Amino acid sequence: MAVSANLDKLLDKAYEESSLQALLDAPVAGLAGVSKADAEALEKAFDVKTIGDLGRLAAVRAAVTIVDLADLAK
Repeated sequence: MAVSANLDKLLDKAYEESSLQALLDAPVAGLAGVSKADAEALEKAFDVKTIGDLGRLAAVRAAVTIVDLADLAK
């Protein structure tokens, strides 16, 4: 099933036309608000190199789950 979404506000301009599959392999700095220094720190701390790596990182997934559940409990 094809999925279409406007992710322009979430991405660096260079990645706005990328497919979802291509974004998984894009560098973390391809996300809006993530600098090259931020990306280097993520790689050093967690071996995160791509958007896919970051999205699959267990600590990130756990944090998102906790935030979502806390927001639902309000």
